[in-house]
Amino acid sequence: MNVRFSPTFDAALSVQSLPSPWSKRTFDIVLAGLGLIVSLPVWGLIAAVIKCDDGGPVFFHDQRVGRGEARLTVLKFRTMVSNADQWFGPRQATAGDPRLTRVGRFLRATALDELPQLWNIFRGDMSFVGPRALRVGEILTRGDRRMVPLASIVGYQRRHRVTPGLTGLAQIYADRDIPPRQKFRYDALYIRRQNFWLDLRLIFLSFWITFRGGWERRGKKW
Repeated sequence: MNVRFSPTFDAALSVQSLPSPWSKRTFDIVLAGLGLIVSLPVWGLIAAVIKCDDGGPVFFHDQRVGRGEARLTVLKFRTMVSNADQWFGPRQATAGDPRLTRVGRFLRATALDELPQLWNIFRGDMSFVGPRALRVGEILTRGDRRMVPLASIVGYQRRHRVTPGLTGLAQIYADRDIPPRQKFRYDALYIRRQNFWLDLRLIFLSFWITFRGGWERRGKKW
């Protein structure tokens, strides 16, 4: 894997002490609780815009794979046309994805569609930082149009040793269009090198990318 980081980030990765489960969990509860309270007016505004756009449901309930490959239900603001999975199947989003609504493109670029997942973090289903929670039965469509389950790709099982996160090393540093196997290597790197200061840095970068609306950008996001 050819990954380049800044010297400051390399130093953060070099710290080997892992955050204790209770300290990471306490941090998640406090930050998620504050986030839920502060963001409630934004929830109302987003809900109104989605409803005015196409009249469809505001929220989207999705089955994801969590720690130990346990199933969990995440709540997101809907960004795709209604019944998208029935028409296209549970596949990953791509550049210019026809399933996305006009409002959905903005929500994805700013990651505001994932705001309801603060509740998942508060409950303990997720953490702020960790590997992305993949969809149950998610598939990859290769260039030859062959469909491959993500669960069959090397590195899939290893990434479920920890609690999935709202943001993480792969979410920030990996290009959206690289193969899942390479993204899983970022997840493995985070699992080996995770520490409190690395988590803080990734959270800060996530806020910066959200502010710039860069989550859907290909290549460097900030």
